[in-house]
Amino acid sequence: MKRRSFLKGTLATGAAAVAVNAGLLTPSTVLAEWNKAAFEAKKVDDAIKVLYGTTETVESGDVVLKAPEIAENGAVTPVTVDATKLDGVESIAILADKNPTPLACAYSFSGPALGYVSTRIKMGETMNVIAVVKAGGKVYKTQQQVKVTIGGCGG
Repeated sequence: MKRRSFLKGTLATGAAAVAVNAGLLTPSTVLAEWNKAAFEAKKVDDAIKVLYGTTETVESGDVVLKAPEIAENGAVTPVTVDATKLDGVESIAILADKNPTPLACAYSFSGPALGYVSTRIKMGETMNVIAVVKAGGKVYKTQQQVKVTIGGCGG
């Protein structure tokens, strides 16, 4: 380990410890709101219902889901959702329909934001990846099948 990296890491850790002790980094101000029921839902429709209050969705070409046709390693499947053509994007969720708990991630925007998210999700087998976007009072959905050669959920 280089001395400079060690010193930077030590300084950052010390500063974080001071901030925690001073009450500046409390969970309510640092951590995102946790929607436990949505992440524990066992079915896609149940997760969507908890997140958006409805299962009624609109298929739209304005929501573009980019994922590989074949994921060599399901533990780190890259997924991008581009909803920049929609105005007033409030949230984006990504679900994997055959995972034990299908909701992989959910993002809520507190103000004007571009509807664009890029992440990696874990998939145990070949399945549909679903992107759900809430914008302008409507809930949009699109999906794509991703074939997994090595499962990421214990497969």
